[in-house]
Amino acid sequence: MSFDYDVIVVGAGAAGMMCAAEAGKRGRSVLVVDHMPSPGEKIRISGGGRCNFTNLHCSPAQFISDNTHFCKSALSRYTQHDFIKLVSKHGIAFHEKTLGQLFCDGSSQQIIDLLLDCMDGAGVLLSMETSVSALTHDGARFRMETSRGTLAAASVVIATGGLSIPKIGATSFGYDIAQQFGHSIIPTRAALVPLRFSPELLAATKPLSGIAVDPSEISHGKTAFREGMLFTHRGLSGPSILQISSYWQEGDAIAVNLLPDTENLLETLKTRRKEQPRQMLHNVLAAFVPRRVAEWIAADLAIEAPMADLSDKKLALAAERLQNWHVIPTGSEGYRTAEVTRGGVNTREISSKTMESMRHSGLYFIGEVVDVTGWLGGYNFQWAWSSGWVAGQYA
Repeated sequence: MSFDYDVIVVGAGAAGMMCAAEAGKRGRSVLVVDHMPSPGEKIRISGGGRCNFTNLHCSPAQFISDNTHFCKSALSRYTQHDFIKLVSKHGIAFHEKTLGQLFCDGSSQQIIDLLLDCMDGAGVLLSMETSVSALTHDGARFRMETSRGTLAAASVVIATGGLSIPKIGATSFGYDIAQQFGHSIIPTRAALVPLRFSPELLAATKPLSGIAVDPSEISHGKTAFREGMLFTHRGLSGPSILQISSYWQEGDAIAVNLLPDTENLLETLKTRRKEQPRQMLHNVLAAFVPRRVAEWIAADLAIEAPMADLSDKKLALAAERLQNWHVIPTGSEGYRTAEVTRGGVNTREISSKTMESMRHSGLYFIGEVVDVTGWLGGYNFQWAWSSGWVAGQYA
């Protein structure tokens, strides 16, 4: 392995490999280093092993950041359609699963192989199981101390990701380097993550573990997502919950609508009272939601009586629980299961045109390490492709 390069990319994930291939195409000598044994671990495990590699509907509207305009440039210059062309060029068959989400027909390894092929074709070198202990700048070039010796480069790209899923190698390295070179960090927290209940609520909902309600609409303030929801042995999960978790904060309530497609539910229940006076409430509710959910609602509201005996007020309580259940999660399941990290390197200190640091020339930040977080459904991979492509044009 040589020790002097035009560009060193730290992180062999989606963004890092994309950036390296693009920089290599420009004739730059490029080395990618990563402390893990194999590249693209997050790609490999994503989408149930099929990799939800982008979304047909990708736009800046599906991204969260303290600086909402930052992502616009990269997303417009390298779009989902550009990556789809690349996937097609490499002969990878894919399909739309739902809501614009594109998955490989085969394995997520196909996306990793695509990136490795692009890197190889551009002359990029890859050094896995290489840990970085220090990064400095001597006034002319960057000096990087690694487990394989001292490296030098004109440019360094930090593509180390966030704190999510530590079992596949997530660390705080990228944030530490950013702060070392004068950058501020927007506070980080787990995002796209299941939410947990209090012990008391968990005890009451234990019989519901494993039950899905699809669709459900989960809202927090003015933000709402209408997808599937799953009761778990810890609280709530499913796409709608993962989505709202990126907006939710500790102490806040979320509103759960188990029947988002049903209008005038209270009037419907009043009609059922006339038509089925001897039916118990939970049996009537079981026509709308899974039976165990119906039984839990009736028991929790202490409404165990025939429909004929129920007042409008009690029917209203049942309707409210079905369509506007306010619950305060005690927390999330944390970085262990979070798909992404919200927050990161402050984008007001990075050029949106080049992804280069405004604090230190030649230093770039791309992908999840920066304060740009996408929705569930392939958006975060598209941010990796777009930000990596942009940095690859300049590093």
